[in-house]
Amino acid sequence: MNKNILNKVLLTVGAIFIFAPMAHCALSFPNINIGMQTANTPQDFSNGIQILIWLTILTVAPSIFITTTAFIRIVIVLALTRQALGAGSLPPNQVLLSLAPILTFFVMSPTINKINETALQPYMNNQITQQAALDRGIKPVRDFMFSQTDEKELALFIKMAKMEKPKNIDAVPTYVLLPSFMISELKTAFKIGFVIFLPFLVIDIVISSVLVSMGMMFLPPTTIALPFKLIMFVMVDGWYLIIKSLVEGFSVIH
Repeated sequence: MNKNILNKVLLTVGAIFIFAPMAHCALSFPNINIGMQTANTPQDFSNGIQILIWLTILTVAPSIFITTTAFIRIVIVLALTRQALGAGSLPPNQVLLSLAPILTFFVMSPTINKINETALQPYMNNQITQQAALDRGIKPVRDFMFSQTDEKELALFIKMAKMEKPKNIDAVPTYVLLPSFMISELKTAFKIGFVIFLPFLVIDIVISSVLVSMGMMFLPPTTIALPFKLIMFVMVDGWYLIIKSLVEGFSVIH
């Protein structure tokens, strides 16, 4: 039961990914009527439970989007870049939180296409059952997460789940794969952040040493270092390099 609900969640998020870029198209809005009636038959009760499940899925869809895609790594690296620059709240949070989903959709486009081709379209055309669509829809998402998950983290959660060593990746439950993927993404994001911080740290050290040698110990080094950080970042085309490294980091394996 839990596995089926999780599969429905991931398939719903995949459907949202697919139809989001189509929002600019002309759409006819349906007339939706919501009401409550007495469930007189088991079928009516079952339909009500299904509606409740889908409403729950739509509620947790943003969380699933964050935990099963490239969003974690991208948003953390962008935030660490801003912190390394020392430019305060520039770029603002609205810009970073807008850029991160856009890059996430770009990185996840191969996975979205696979979900659409193998699961959503056949199900919409009544070629496969709902359960088959769920099974097919979750596979591309799992393949993406496996490609970005370190064996060390995966082994840790398999051990903590007190389960036997899986014979192949298909035998790894999704509830074990999810935390393994998230921890791996956090570790990778902080590794990238460390590399980004190094050149800015060198500038801070040099500026601090110069100010101390000049006897200007009460002048904040960050105030003097900020223009040098910005000019260096612009000269090396920092945003280009960071975005390029982020996207290619997923494309190498994905």
